[in-house]
Order: sequence, then structure tokens, then C-alpha cells
Amino acid sequence: MIRPTAKTAALVAAIVVVAIIGTRLGSHAESKPTHRASGVDTSETTETKIERAMSAGPPEIARSAKIIEKDAQGHVVVLREGSNGFTCMPGNPNVIGDPAMCADGPSMQWAADFAAHKTKPTNTVPGITYMLAGATQRSDSDPYDQTSPGITVPPHWMIMWAFDAKATGLPTTHRDTGAYIMWAGSPYAHVHVMGRPAGNQ
Repeated sequence: MIRPTAKTAALVAAIVVVAIIGTRLGSHAESKPTHRASGVDTSETTETKIERAMSAGPPEIARSAKIIEKDAQGHVVVLREGSNGFTCMPGNPNVIGDPAMCADGPSMQWAADFAAHKTKPTNTVPGITYMLAGATQRSDSDPYDQTSPGITVPPHWMIMWAFDAKATGLPTTHRDTGAYIMWAGSPYAHVHVMGRPAGNQ
């Protein structure tokens, strides 16, 4: 996996430790891997969808990731099998909150719980989700906002874990650099780290 810069890695490691030892809330608008089927474009080729899905993750991850989409009936369609535990999705650039992304297993569980409106996510370890092609979302505070105007978000990656903003000291408002907590105060609060991770796998 591509590693973040040393400074960011230290920050993230500290946040994860804090979360694990007792800052979970209640024991993902974009940023949530919802894998919606809305606005499915049946005219796109499989190659185009795979290319867009792969653009969301670091190359070292995307090249071996499983790639899926959902058809108009909401059924999962495997566009390409993978071997590294990550799943990438092409999303739909014409739908707010349906960006291309690459997510690991815990993130996929987090997303399934969110889509099912469970009271809290059930992943037992923090997940990692990449949206390095950028994204759109509706709200940094309301997980289920479906009416606010769309917000364009630059490339970023996320830690899918129930973070407590007060414990971490991170801001809770949108920013284009650094890190912040999205959906603070809800069980689906998670960390946005803006920019691309640096380093080698």
C-alpha cells in the first residue's frame, strides 16, 4: 500500500490509537461508498469503467484490485477480479455522491452498514478508502443529506472509523488541505485526509 508522508502517517497513527482505546461513538454526500446504481450509463464500455475506477486509487493498489459496479437493478457486476483485498468502483460522475473509489474490506463493511441505515458501522478495524480522482458530496455534517447543493472535493483518502472530533483535535468543517472529521458527532464520523498519499508500497 502506498504510505502517506511521515508527518501525515504520524497524525493518522495517533488518531487510530486514540480511536481504538476508547473514542468510538455509539458502540459515509460523497465520502460514503454507497455503490448506488442511479444514473447507470449503459453506453459506457467496460474498459472505460475500469479505467475510471482505477483512477481513484494508488496505482500499486488499483492494478490488482477487484473492480465492480451495480447495474440498473442494483445487482453487483464484477468487471474484473482482483487479488489484493481492495475493491474499486467507477461510480458515476454525473451523480452527486457517487464518485469513483477504491476501498478495502473494512471500508466495504462500513459502506454496507451505512447503506442499510444501521445505527453504527460494524467493521472491527479502521478501513481505508481512496478517492484520488476527486469526488462530490452534499454535506460535511449530515450523513443522509440528499437536498443540499453539491460540493466538489479534491483528491483525498479516508479512514473509515468512528472518530471523536474532540478527542482528535481535528476540525469538523470542509477544507482542501490537511485533515478533518466528516459527519462529526455521528457513528459514521470518519477522517478525510486531503491530497494524495506519498511514498512507495
